[in-house]
Amino acid sequence: MHSIERVASREIYRNQWLVLREDDIRRPDGSPGIYAVVDKPTYALVMPYDGRRFRLVEQFRYPLGARRWEFPQGSAPDLREAEPSELAARELREETGLRATSFEALGQLDVAAGMSSQRGWVFLATGIIEGEADREHEEQDMRSEWFSREDVEQMMRSGVIADAQSIAAYGLFLLRER
Repeated sequence: MHSIERVASREIYRNQWLVLREDDIRRPDGSPGIYAVVDKPTYALVMPYDGRRFRLVEQFRYPLGARRWEFPQGSAPDLREAEPSELAARELREETGLRATSFEALGQLDVAAGMSSQRGWVFLATGIIEGEADREHEEQDMRSEWFSREDVEQMMRSGVIADAQSIAAYGLFLLRER
């Protein structure tokens, strides 16, 4: 099976968090086309779990214009070369104040493979130790709470949790239990 070939690439926009590029491509049948791609660094999503409850964070998501509950997650341009588990520990500490004695990798997720190169690692964090959050400036409105598994599942069913990465991560958690 032939794949799409990149013929040329132009950077359209860049900031510290992402690069938007437009590629000239050649399809398998030889016809030309273009592809817009958002390049972002790898992220880590952390599922803090105490054996009964999960810790979620809620924050205002500007592109949606709404507050959303989700598992702690993020990327760090300054930690591009770091081990994913190191990024996971940092995100957990920053967003919730929690620390964990164990970070188990449950799998990798593609964020939006039709438009972005970004991938993420999902970690189950256990051996939870409470502490103070150390949020980034953009996260100052964030709050964090514990929810039972039943509550998390109900929040997903009712659309309170609609974050695709959080829902996919929960799927990986359920598969781990089997």
